[in-house]
Order: sequence, then structure tokens, then C-alpha cells
Amino acid sequence: MKLKELKEKKWYNGAVVACIGVTLFVLLTNFRGVLSAVGGFLGNFKAVFLGIVFAYILNPVANFFYHRVFRKMKPGNMRWYLSVGMTILSALLVLIILIGTLIPQLIQSVALFSENIDGYAASMIKMIKGSALENFINAERLATLSQNALSSITNFVRENAGQILNTAANSGKGIISTVIAMILAVYLLIDKKRVMKGWWRLVGAIFSKERTAGFINFTLRCDTILMSFLGQSLLDSLIVGAANAIFMLICGMQYVGLVSVVVAVSNLIPNFGPIIGAVIGGFVLVLVNPFHAMLFIAFCVFLQFADGYILKPKLFSNSLGVSGLLILVASIVLGNMFGILGMLLSIPAAAILSFIYNDYLLPRQEKRHAQESKKKEDNPS
Repeated sequence: MKLKELKEKKWYNGAVVACIGVTLFVLLTNFRGVLSAVGGFLGNFKAVFLGIVFAYILNPVANFFYHRVFRKMKPGNMRWYLSVGMTILSALLVLIILIGTLIPQLIQSVALFSENIDGYAASMIKMIKGSALENFINAERLATLSQNALSSITNFVRENAGQILNTAANSGKGIISTVIAMILAVYLLIDKKRVMKGWWRLVGAIFSKERTAGFINFTLRCDTILMSFLGQSLLDSLIVGAANAIFMLICGMQYVGLVSVVVAVSNLIPNFGPIIGAVIGGFVLVLVNPFHAMLFIAFCVFLQFADGYILKPKLFSNSLGVSGLLILVASIVLGNMFGILGMLLSIPAAAILSFIYNDYLLPRQEKRHAQESKKKEDNPS
């Protein structure tokens, strides 16, 4: 029996509704198990997904080398291969500079903290004794514990060695997965034309010409939003990080590279990122000089005010057309679902949802409503 004949049966609609209802009931009653199973299955493709993301991010850089730096070369595969090679070398150079800047300062900060932990605890006890917190905190007990603070940390590490090793092993797997993803990204970039040709051929085979054209327009619009957001966000974070570094150098602060990179990276996270960067940077500086930490926090408040009301409007120029409320909701929801990655992608996700609603869903609903109103006017009875 053909599908068209089945649809004409009286019981067809009821059967479809019943099947959908049963499926939804099973999914909702076993939501955690289903989500865990889907996550476990997709986890096998983590390196592939990361490779696609890396290739997508590096593609504009390769296009820049292809169309600007090597524009005098004859168009062809050799020109593209050379552009991809320069892109990978540039990415590796940036990575080496960041690691060379951050790792020594991070090690120095941890060593300084471990050496002076007893002094920090003593200063905290002195501050507690002279404040209203003394009524709520047993300062004498805290003093006893602080005398062996370093040994307490050592005992904690010894008791949780298994969990620490497990975390280290997972981190190692993550590093290996990232390296594999980067290698895959290189292959995707090198074979970009063939990959894209196969993808659009598949889309054309699945959809009609009209739907294929609509899908291409939708994809190009999403690509424009993502690339615009990525470029403007990176430039904004670079300016914020550079301004923070200049201020710290003028004030003679330590850990300029470490703190400035933290401030720049955290600035990519909407709404909550600047707070995270200020807290982490302030904690690092308070170990060395509390006065510098206070200056840093005050400058962060000023910097984020200037960034939010002057720099970001100039860079973005309202090109994404997304309200602040929608961005806040998207960052909270996606942050709860996908963590830091969800918060990073909340602005382009909100922009894409906004244009889908305004350009697709709302016009279609208005058109349907107009057609129904016209039918009622033509058939008043």
C-alpha cells in the first residue's frame, strides 16, 4: 500500500498522533538516559566536530592570504596550498607566543602562592579579628589550621591522587583530541573546494531547486552573522587586552601577560565574562600587591564601561540587530546547556534565532493570517 493511500485512511491521523505521543512520553520519561546516550554517541565524533570548527575559523585567514598576500600569483591549487600553509604557521606562532607568555607567569604565580600561603592566612585572621566577621568566624581555629596550610594541601593531594590522575588523563585525551582536530582542519582546508562541492551536491539532491536556493541563502546569512561576530569580538577583545596591558605596565604591575590574556579571553563571554576576568586577575594580583589589585579592579570597571558604551557600539554598529534581553536569555540558557562554549556562542545564536523569527516564521504566519482573512471576506457565510 502506498503512502498516499495510507493518508486517505480515517485512522491515519490518529495513528500518527498516537505514535508521536508515545515517542515523546518515552523520551521525556527517560530524558537523562537518552541525553547521555546521544552525548556518548556524539562524543565519538568530538575530534571531527572540533576539526570542522577549527577549519571554519581559519578559513577567513586563508582567504586573506589567498586574495591579499598572494594575489599576484596565478590562481590555482598551489596558491591555495600556500595560503593554508601560511595560515597554519600564523596560528602556531600565536599559540607559541601565548604559551611562552602564560606558562612561566602561571608557574611563578602558583609558586608564590604556595610559598606565602601561611602569610596570607595570617593576614586574613588579622583582618577578621578587627572586623565584624569575628562574631561569625572562629578566628582562633582558623589560625590553628593555617599553621599547617601547606601540609593540609599536600594531604589533600595525596588522598585524592586517583581523582587527580584521572583528571590529568582526561586532560591528556582532550589535548590529543585537539591535536587530531587541528590535523583534520588542515586537510579540510586543503580539500575545501571538493568538500564544499560535494556538500552542495548533496543538498541539491535532497531538496528541490527552490528549497536549495532558500537553504543556500539561509546558510550564507548564518555565515555572515558568525563571521561578523567572530571578527568584531576578536578585535574588541584584542583592544581590551591591549588597553589592560598598557595600564598595568604604566602602574608597574606584575603578571602583565597572564592577567591581560585572561581579561581579553574572558571578554569574549557576554555579560558575565568581564566579571570573571576581573575576579581572576584581581586574585592573581592580590597575592603580590593588594593595592595593585584594587587599582586593577577599578580600571576593569572603567574599561568595561568604555567597552560596553563606546567600543562595542562602534565595532558592531548594531549589525547583528539583537536586543540585549535576548542575548542575556540566550547566554543563560546556552550556558546552562553547554557551559562556556554555549555562553561564547550565545550572541550569534541569538542573532540567528532573531533573523529566523523576523525573516521566516513571522512573515509566513502573517501571510497565512492574511489568506485566512481574505477567505472569510470572500465567504462571509
